[in-house]
Amino acid sequence: MIKLDSKDRRILYELDVDSRQTVTQIGAKINQSKEVVSYRVRKLKRKGIIKNYYTVIDASKLGYVSFRIYLIYQHVTPKIEKEIIKYFVKNKYTWLVCSLKGTYDLDVIVWVKETSEFYSFWKKTLQKYRKYFQKQVFSIYNQSFTYGNSFLLLDEYEEADRGRPEIVGGGKRVVIDELNFQILKVLSEDARITTKKIAKKLNSTTITIGRRIEKLIKLDVIQGFRVNIHLSKLDYHFYKAEVTLANYEKREDIIEYITLNPHLTMIDESAGIVDLEVNFIVENVKQFYQIMEDLITKFPNAIQNYTYYYVSKIHKLKYIPEIQ
Repeated sequence: MIKLDSKDRRILYELDVDSRQTVTQIGAKINQSKEVVSYRVRKLKRKGIIKNYYTVIDASKLGYVSFRIYLIYQHVTPKIEKEIIKYFVKNKYTWLVCSLKGTYDLDVIVWVKETSEFYSFWKKTLQKYRKYFQKQVFSIYNQSFTYGNSFLLLDEYEEADRGRPEIVGGGKRVVIDELNFQILKVLSEDARITTKKIAKKLNSTTITIGRRIEKLIKLDVIQGFRVNIHLSKLDYHFYKAEVTLANYEKREDIIEYITLNPHLTMIDESAGIVDLEVNFIVENVKQFYQIMEDLITKFPNAIQNYTYYYVSKIHKLKYIPEIQ
C-alpha cells in the first residue's frame, strides 16, 4: 500500500474534478507552485497510482442504448478466463469490462443502437463461450450518476464537495458529425490531451477543436474529465450494493441521504434486477458493512435486503463506442 500526504490527495481530487485543468490552475487551488504540482503528478504516474485520464461521455445522447451483462463462470480455467475477458475487451460494442468478487464473476456493459445488434452480439458470444457461463443476468442500463472522489479529502470533506453528479443516460438526442465523433474518441482515451495535439491528429485547427469541445460540454454529451486511479495501490476498493426495497416510496429519501457520504461514487439505474444500486470506494469490507448498516438503521422499514460484490480489476473503461 502507498500512503499519500494531503497534497497528493488534493491533487488527485482536483484531477478527478476536472482532469483538463492545468497544473497552474490546480496549484492555485491547493496553494502550491505549478512546478510542485507537476513533480507530484509525475511521481503519482510513475508509482502507477494515476493510470490514465478519461472522459465521461453520455453516448445515449448519440442514440445508443446500454445493456449490462453479469456472468457467473463454470468450468473455467485461468487460461479460458483470460480468453473470455480479452474477447469482451476487444469487442467494438463493449465500454465496460471488469472482473468481480462476490455475487458475480464478470460485468460487461455494451452500447448498441438497435436491440437486434445486441441479440446478434450475444448470439455470437454464446456460440464461443456458452459452456463456460453458469448464469447470465441481463438488464437495461438506464442511467448512472457519478460523484467525485470526495473520500480523497479525508477530514477536509464537506457536503458541498459532492457537487453535481455526472449523468450518463437520458436526455435529448444530439446529432453530431464525424469530426465531433473523432474528437470524443480521442478524448475518451486521454482527457488531458491538448487541443493542439487533437487538431494535429484530426487534421483540424486548434480554434475549431476548442469550440467543438465547448459545444459538446454545453450539450451535455461530455459530462466530465476524470482521472483513473489505481485504487488497490492506495488500499481502496470498489464495492457495489444491490438493494431490494421493502418500501419503494423511501427510495428518493435513501438516495438523498446516501449522496452525503464521501465514499459514494456512483448510483446506477437499471431495469431488470433490483430497486437500488449504490457504489462505494472504501478501504475494506468492514467499512462497506458500516455504511450499509447505517443505511438500514436510518431506514429500518425501507430496506428488505441487499447483495454485494467488489470490483477486483477493471479491464476496459471507455465511454464511447468504436463506431458511430
